[in-house]
Amino acid sequence: VQLQASGGGLVQTGGSLRLSCAASGRTFSSYVMGWFRQAPGKERDFVAAINRNGGSTYYADSVKGRFTISRDNAKNTVYLQMNSLKPEDTAVYYCAADGFNANLRIGAGEYDYWGQGTLVTVSS
Repeated sequence: VQLQASGGGLVQTGGSLRLSCAASGRTFSSYVMGWFRQAPGKERDFVAAINRNGGSTYYADSVKGRFTISRDNAKNTVYLQMNSLKPEDTAVYYCAADGFNANLRIGAGEYDYWGQGTLVTVSS
């Protein structure tokens, strides 16, 4: 599967953005999907994951209550709604697909396919 992330940009503290990740292929619904982010000079960190039918989600503590992951299998797209953004949310955000595990995973190494990343900058 090929993934294309979009929706990043510059936003002020407290603002909102919605990231999208469009997948190619006809088997999107068979993948667990995740979002990760990487700030300059830091490791790639888990943000959120959603299971194959969208019925189960999991979030990093740092974004819980502010971010919402969702998916539309008919459109082969996963979303990340980001509200109440903070400067520390500034990073390149990546979507990823796990084609092996049915359970939600937080390790980047568990994911098989990655999008190209979209930059989110939150100004103070």
